[in-house]
Parts: sequence; structure tokens; C-alpha cells
Amino acid sequence: MGKSLRVAYGEALVKLGAKNEKVVALDADLAHATMSATFAAAYPDRFYNMGIAEANMMCAAAGFAHTGYIPFASTFALFGSGRAYEQIRNSICYTNANVKFAFSHSGLSVGEDGGSHQSIEDIALMREMPNMTVFVPCDPKETEKAVMAAAEIDGPVYIRVARPVCEDITEEDTPFIPGKANIMRDGNDVCIITAGLMVPIALKAAEELEKEGISAAVVNMHTIKPIDTEIILEMNKKCKGIVTAEEHSVIGGLGSAVAEVLAGNAGAKFERVGIQDKFGKSGKPDQLFAAYGLTAENIIEKCKATLA
Repeated sequence: MGKSLRVAYGEALVKLGAKNEKVVALDADLAHATMSATFAAAYPDRFYNMGIAEANMMCAAAGFAHTGYIPFASTFALFGSGRAYEQIRNSICYTNANVKFAFSHSGLSVGEDGGSHQSIEDIALMREMPNMTVFVPCDPKETEKAVMAAAEIDGPVYIRVARPVCEDITEEDTPFIPGKANIMRDGNDVCIITAGLMVPIALKAAEELEKEGISAAVVNMHTIKPIDTEIILEMNKKCKGIVTAEEHSVIGGLGSAVAEVLAGNAGAKFERVGIQDKFGKSGKPDQLFAAYGLTAENIIEKCKATLA
């Protein structure tokens, strides 16, 4: 039975809190949505509801970090990365404060909350800040590993947390090394580089391509920053084309990060699947994924385009 990445986040935070009493959690009055409420129930004396005041929450998190605590600040991705951008930049990244951000309800998969609440630019906003690490886990097991890895890093870390319930596609022993992507499936015709909720969709596309005699590799780029440059260049050398697939704007996210690595490497044939410079709208997640081309069919089409 699958679970939501936000539920996996709440459970992982409780496990981390049991191991490390320096871990504290802050939320902006959304603890039952971000699931930091799970931590609040286990450790009420280490949980702080900052109210609907995201900027204040980030400054308080910086204060906790500067006094030796490891704060995890949670809210919706739009409010965290957008409304509190300046505080994250100046109070946290500028001083390299040891603050962790787990922002839930990211991307189109927020669904019926609509375009006003669907963060399609959070990865771009977070990855361009110096000192920031960016994780985009693909399933509940990887979410737990991302939380544990974040606590080991000295400095700001963003964990992008999705709302839908999803199945585990990684195993307990699947490695999670920051900055080191995982090859989910090897191939030598085309390589699909993906992250988050798009990983199972990319794997489905690769299975369909195989039926047509096209060998497709699938790389789970769970760390968007620092990006695994080595694997991108290796796949570019081995395959005839690279396609990125992400639940984020094609501007500034995974596709841009991969393009930056490929720039100047002759012969890179490259396509991007993602949100094409548009805002989201209200609908069920699967309807929205279909409407915005976040589908196995679109990935297949782009793969074939790179091989044409």
C-alpha cells in the first residue's frame, strides 16, 4: 500500500527526532497538511507553529540554526519558496545557516487547489541560491532517505514534497547519495533523466519504447543541486539523445540544470518534458498531468524526436 510523500516526511522527521534531540520542527499553520503534525504529536516541546507568517518562520529557523539546532521548516511549496524567498536568501543561504526546508503540495499534483497554489517554479527559486542543496524524492522510501541525508549536511537543504499517494519504486537498500543520481534502468539509445513523481512515468515510457526496439535508460536525478554532471555526460556519450521529464516549469528546473551541463558538449540531442511556461489550473492530478503533457506518451514522442 502506497503513501503520500508528505506522510513519509512526517514519519521520517519523527525517526530523526528520536535519534537527534537537536532536531526541531517549525510550520506556518499547515502542520496537518504538511504532516509535520506527526512530529508535533511525538515531540510537542520541539515543535513551533509560527502561524501564517512564513517570513517570520524562516528568520526563527535561522535563529535556531545559529544556536546549534537543526530546524526543519515546513509549509506549502508556493508559500515557502515564494513568499519567504528574501528571508531564505538573506537570513539563511547568505549566512549558510543549517536550516532544512520540506515544502509540500508542490507542482501540478496539488490538483484541485488550482494554479494559485501549484508551485511550478520552486526548484528554480531554490536551486539558484548559493549554498542550497535541492532534493526531489520520487517515493516514500526516498523521502525518508532525503530527510536523513538533509540532517547530515551542514547548510540549507530543500526537500520537495508531493501531495499524492504513491507506491515505492525504490528499495530499502537503494542508495541515496546527495549529488549522485541512480540509474533505474540502463539503455544505450536514449536516456530519460527525471525526478520526483515523473520517475514511474519515465519507467513506463522506457518499457513501451523497449517494445518498439528502442533501448531507453532512466536516471533518477533525486538531487537537482548539486547535479550529477558525471552521469549526464556519460549518458550523453553513450546514448543518441537525452530527454528530461519533470513536474515543474521547463524554465529553471531539472531540464535547465541538465541543459547547463550539456551546453558546449557537441552533438547533444536534447528534449524537455515539463510545464511549458504556463500556470497550472484546477483539476485532478492525473487530468492535469495529461493536459500539460506530463505523460509516458509525451516522453516517448520526445525520445523518438531525439533519435529522428
